[in-house]
Amino acid sequence: MDTLRFPIAAITDEFSTDDLDAALDAMQTVGMTGAELRLVYGRNVVDLTDAELDRARAAVEARGMRVLSVASPVLKCVLPNGPAIDARFQQDVFGSAYTYEDQARLAERALDVARRTGASIIRVFSGWRTVDPTALTETIATELRGLADRAQSQGITIGLENEHACNVGTGAEAARMLAAVDHPALGLIWDPANASILGERPFPDGYGQLPRARIIHVHAKDCTVDGHTPTWGPLGEMAIDWRGQIAALARDGYAGAISLETHWRGVDGNRLDASTICGRNLKDLVAATA
Repeated sequence: MDTLRFPIAAITDEFSTDDLDAALDAMQTVGMTGAELRLVYGRNVVDLTDAELDRARAAVEARGMRVLSVASPVLKCVLPNGPAIDARFQQDVFGSAYTYEDQARLAERALDVARRTGASIIRVFSGWRTVDPTALTETIATELRGLADRAQSQGITIGLENEHACNVGTGAEAARMLAAVDHPALGLIWDPANASILGERPFPDGYGQLPRARIIHVHAKDCTVDGHTPTWGPLGEMAIDWRGQIAALARDGYAGAISLETHWRGVDGNRLDASTICGRNLKDLVAATA
């Protein structure tokens, strides 16, 4: 297998939502060594049984790969006592339509899933985006601090993803939240495409505001944006400067993986084919980085 500057990975359901083996086979063929679990066997990973989690981990490891992250739905919900929800942004739930009252249970289960699968990162969010995200800064900071405290005691890191449909969506917003929660078990899952949907130029502008040492994981997808509506396409061929972004990560000493979160479904709706194309593009982009 080629040696790459960064390991490459993918959220498995971007290849197949219900056939994990087909997804992993395609990922292995591309050269990926890591897997993120979100929808597995057609259900959200936090809703799987322990036996199903053991089966999924075995399938990943049988191909010489490892589970990097639990792509959980934690804090993808309406937070209490906040402003009105911003209706401009589609709320992708990925089988995870939970309420704030569910969050304590979800967080505990996400920790269980991470331990059982060997994942070192649990992805979380910042509540569905409101018309005034800054009004919830302290609420979100308190939630993240509590999650990080619990994770740290178990050797796990909480990864806050900048998500355009949530209150922390841009690089600038992520930088402010990380400054508010200076915790060794809280890092950032940087998603440039998500930031672009909110009108930020993710690289170099959004990235330039981030504390580099706190980027623990990177999601790769590509799009153009009209207003706040993305059109997804092949990685490296749309509006995100992935060559510049990957080169900057290498320059700045980033040590994590770059993980495909395709979203594009190709010309015929075949997610496996579309993700395979994007996976090959990702490999080529990383291979081109000195």
